Amino acid sequence: MFTVRILVAAALASALSHAALATGRDGETVYKTECANCHDSGAARMPAFAMLQGLEPGRIVDALQTGAMRVIGNFNLDGPERIGVAEFISGKKVDPNWLGSGANTCEPASWPASDPFTAPRWNGWGGNLANTRFQNVEGAGLAAADVPRLELKWAFGFPGETFVESQPTIVGGRVFVGSPSGRVYALDARTGCTHWTFQAGAPVKAPLTIATVEGGYAAFFGDQAGRVYSLNAADGSLRWKDIGDDHPSARVTGGTQVFEGRVYVPMASLEEALAMDPGYKCCVFRGSVIAYDANSGARIWKQYTISKVPAKTGRQTDGRLQWGPSGAAVWSAVTIDVERRLIYAGTGDNYSNPPSETSDSIVAFDLDTGDLKWQFQGLGGDAWNIGCMSEPKVNCPEGEGPDQDMGASPILATRANGTTVLIGAQKTGVAHALNPGQRGEVLWQKKLAKGGVQGGLQWGQATDGQVLYASRSDVDWLSEEVVVADVVLDPNAGGGLLAVDLDSGEILWEAPPVDCSGRTRCSPAQSAAVTAIPGVIFSGSQSGEMRAFHAASGEEIWRYDSVRDYETVNGVRGRGGSIDQGGAVVVDGMVYFNSGYAKWGASPGNVLLGFGLPDE
Repeated sequence: MFTVRILVAAALASALSHAALATGRDGETVYKTECANCHDSGAARMPAFAMLQGLEPGRIVDALQTGAMRVIGNFNLDGPERIGVAEFISGKKVDPNWLGSGANTCEPASWPASDPFTAPRWNGWGGNLANTRFQNVEGAGLAAADVPRLELKWAFGFPGETFVESQPTIVGGRVFVGSPSGRVYALDARTGCTHWTFQAGAPVKAPLTIATVEGGYAAFFGDQAGRVYSLNAADGSLRWKDIGDDHPSARVTGGTQVFEGRVYVPMASLEEALAMDPGYKCCVFRGSVIAYDANSGARIWKQYTISKVPAKTGRQTDGRLQWGPSGAAVWSAVTIDVERRLIYAGTGDNYSNPPSETSDSIVAFDLDTGDLKWQFQGLGGDAWNIGCMSEPKVNCPEGEGPDQDMGASPILATRANGTTVLIGAQKTGVAHALNPGQRGEVLWQKKLAKGGVQGGLQWGQATDGQVLYASRSDVDWLSEEVVVADVVLDPNAGGGLLAVDLDSGEILWEAPPVDCSGRTRCSPAQSAAVTAIPGVIFSGSQSGEMRAFHAASGEEIWRYDSVRDYETVNGVRGRGGSIDQGGAVVVDGMVYFNSGYAKWGASPGNVLLGFGLPDE
């Protein structure tokens, strides 16, 4: 989903097409030569210089060495130049220990004390194989009457960050969470102290999934360089890793699923942004789902969302060759249908023409072989890349989008009568209810939001089997052009939470968005995923406020404004900001969510917050 694709992909493309030799330049010269073309372009999908200034210089060096900017950092710069440009941008000297040395380490303890899957938990993105984002009363440990009494118990700060994306996973009394620096943490769920850390090779945006393996328990996740990892969940040691896709822009943004000893991984890319470079061969990446053996890491199958291998398709209006079909990335966690032995994935748009029949779709693969069984396309002919935002337009497909992915994880809901319905939510603002037993036959479709490149219906919805709870994004900006020097969010556009009858698609109630009056960098948009427990719905907004609503009426029963400074349990300077992407996670009487999302003009922050009931 392009919402979060703010890394400097066009610079990556520049390095791929014409790598330069490092010449001992000072930091300012390096920035102006290698970085300013993108970071000073004003595009909302690129981190502006002002945002980069908020990063620790060590964070910038890591990005240039092993992270998202590794191609530029290794092909175009030498070591002193990487340090020089980091210090120029941040205005600070590089501290090799910028991530800290393990402040607030927990007392040593064996883990788990008992079978962690018999205790309350939230595992992976949607909490279960069906991605319902619904926590039952035993797992939640909270009644609806308890929610108004929730109070902050602890705040954990991610060192040097300006945004946090990896939704926390809670299993066996531990919180497993990744960070933009690539550091993965295992924290104590009650206190926030740190049990262990692991350093991945690139930012970790996806949530972790915990599963039983030979000899114990493992954590599975992917990073923003397309690597897939398996760690020992008890101590964080590496079990195995693999490169899921060798395309330079490949990345894993969606959570993994583990079933019957196999790990299923969605694969996406940043090629949609690479296309803005005039020298880039657009476009050849195809989304995929990969099945691994959970114990050994052996690849069992890999199925592309587009079966046809990209080839030359003609020339652009300026005479450059165009390649395709491409795109249909899988940005979100896949969904497992145990009964039909199918795996469902939502796909994004095409990056180039010709459009494929599986872009902006829900695709159903055979769980055992990976064979494509059927697909449902929510929007045909959607070919777009970020080159369409430049002037002149570079590598922009004829038709230009509108870039409205089927970006949310499909939801497989079991209704009261025992039948199942498959929900696909799209950035067009349409919710599609499909019959999974009839190859995706449409049961109903409902327009719930205006739609756009930011949604529409964005990261995730929730259901209790009777009602679908969906929040509106519909974010907008005060300028008609998003490519401006300092994009400003429209404080009056977007937001709202809807309850939709799962059988008919009828809207049962709608809760209003937040009010941005008196707030800076504020949008009422509710693009973060929704979470449900019996009687209560949680939904965060880009304003930085997390709210809880009565499930039967939509009445607001609790609100927490996370935009503030925090004294963190690990001693890191903490600040809350916008809430986007990951939703609230409710486990064993506690509620957890991230705060901070310095993208698209939103408010920066770097904290994971844990809430519980007052001590007796």
